[in-house]
Formats: sequence, structure tokens, C-alpha cells
Amino acid sequence: MFSPSRDQARQLFFDAWRKYQRREMLSAMEDMALEVILLHPEYQRVLEMPERFQHKDYLPEMGDINPFLHMSMHVAVKEQLSIDQPSGIRQRFQRLLLKTGDEHVAVHQLMECLAEMIWQAQRDQKALDATVYFECLDRQENISG
Repeated sequence: MFSPSRDQARQLFFDAWRKYQRREMLSAMEDMALEVILLHPEYQRVLEMPERFQHKDYLPEMGDINPFLHMSMHVAVKEQLSIDQPSGIRQRFQRLLLKTGDEHVAVHQLMECLAEMIWQAQRDQKALDATVYFECLDRQENISG
């Protein structure tokens, strides 16, 4: 699994976007990042100004949405689905996909639950717990249905 620093993660998106625009070869990881970038045209102008956004802090209390965090969550979900880790995530995603009828909406529901699991682990100073993830997904499935 890819575990970059904040700067490395941001650089991945900047590089993928630059290479895409120049029609250069992309690594497998850059290709995955590009798929996410293309889903989010609202973030593309940020990627065109690395000098301005490479080190920008996004403060939720100021209403800022961190485009890099959002896109990185997309990449994390793509990785999880590709290897079915945690085991059973792919099956739960398929059920969400059937209910929502929209892959991007279903991915965003996974991202919400992934974020909840991470937040709880950090708050409680414990390891990530797939049970928390799956319970959240079960709630999402019931809400979507």
C-alpha cells in the first residue's frame, strides 16, 4: 500500500496532471491518480499551480475542503477495492453500487466510512478497525436503500 508523506502525495497529483497534459508516460500510481483527477475537474486548476498549492494548509474550521485529501481518499479506496482489503470491502462496494446506481456516489460513501474509521482510531489511539468501517458501510447501505 502507498503511504506517502503529505508533500509526496501532493506531488503525485501535480506530476500526474502535468504528464497527462504533456502526453507523457505515467507510472501505474500516476495513472490511478489521473483517473481520480479526471473525476474532479473542480480540482484541476489547483494542480496547474503547484507553487501556490504544494504547501497550502486547508483548515476545515475555515470551511476549506482539502482537494489533496479528497483525491487521496479516492486512491485509497481504489487500492482497497483492487485487492479486496479489508476482506469483504469489494462485496460491500458492489452492494452500494447496486443501491446507488452511481459508481462515484458509491465510492464517496466508502470514503465517508473510511474517514470515520480513521477518525475513531486516531481519537481512541487504537489501530484501524475494519469492524467500524463495515458497520458504517452497513448503515450507508440501509440509508441508501
